[in-house]
Amino acid sequence: MDITKHRRARMLVTLFVAGAFLTGTLAACGSDDDSSGGAPSTAGNGIDRAFVADMIPHHESAVEMANIAEDRGQSTFVTELAGDIISSQTSEITKMRVIASRLDDAGVKEKSLGVPEHQMGMDMDVSELKTAKPFDRAFIDMMIPHHQGAIRMARVELAEGSNPQAKQLATQIIAAQAKEITAMNKHRTAEFGGPSPAGGVPAEDAKEDDAMNDGTMGMDHG
Repeated sequence: MDITKHRRARMLVTLFVAGAFLTGTLAACGSDDDSSGGAPSTAGNGIDRAFVADMIPHHESAVEMANIAEDRGQSTFVTELAGDIISSQTSEITKMRVIASRLDDAGVKEKSLGVPEHQMGMDMDVSELKTAKPFDRAFIDMMIPHHQGAIRMARVELAEGSNPQAKQLATQIIAAQAKEITAMNKHRTAEFGGPSPAGGVPAEDAKEDDAMNDGTMGMDHG
């Protein structure tokens, strides 16, 4: 009888230890999933890395333009838009730097977005805004193609990227900058008689017309 009781006691101890080990293992797995602020287990791919690598300086140039607009803007519309761009895109730069750091830590190699430089809206001299007249028209005519470029880049991320945070940012960028393009063209039409020669929100399935990218999309100083 004593032997039976001893065997039962050993079995209970064994089951207890096994249960404790299993619980600890599951807790550890849960901890891994929640590390790095809820980062996904799959960091991303080369398109994600290219997206943040290209979009960070792209946003930085928009903030530079907006800083000039806060000082030189002729209308409430332009100065308020500039403030919104500074606030939103500075925040997005911070988020993209975190994503870039995680991708680097995971050893993700950068690929190419496949968006030509002239379609990124970066082939302009921001310093021209410091003396451009009328300022509001010049600012809009420079910022619209810049926004168009951001939308094209973000669409590539949505189509080919895999990092959830990067794709979420791409979605936000498209929505915000498409709205701002529409607002800028509306303001330009009301104040200067027509929309920007750069056009509006780029069509998702349309290739750029070479005639729109031969240098005629720059600022109108007339």
